[in-house]
Amino acid sequence: MSVKAKYQPVLELGEQLGIQNGDVWEEAGILKVKGQAATQYEKNIIWDKIKEIGGESPADIKANITVADESVYHRHVVKSGESLSKIAKHYYGDPMKYTAIFEANTNILKNPDVIHPDQELVIPNL
Repeated sequence: MSVKAKYQPVLELGEQLGIQNGDVWEEAGILKVKGQAATQYEKNIIWDKIKEIGGESPADIKANITVADESVYHRHVVKSGESLSKIAKHYYGDPMKYTAIFEANTNILKNPDVIHPDQELVIPNL
């Protein structure tokens, strides 16, 4: 199996996320990947997939992923049935961090218990 085939799920994830300025090439048995993720969250997703396939410190891939918008961790579009605590658990692993999301969005939110589908929320860097 070629190293590119091994990491094909990473490349497909990059396409799904809309990674910009991407390039992929193989050199001396090492897959080299570069691109720009929209947010740190998307960069982390890519790295999680790389580690899932190649282990904690894979030697057969070198990835240079930059972040376009470092001012936020991510931007999240609210879906029906979500709450700030569910969103906080998804991004931070801790539902109690909903207050950080609320505080970052007081320009559109007046009550942390009231959010609506299709609102775009800033998920702040912690």
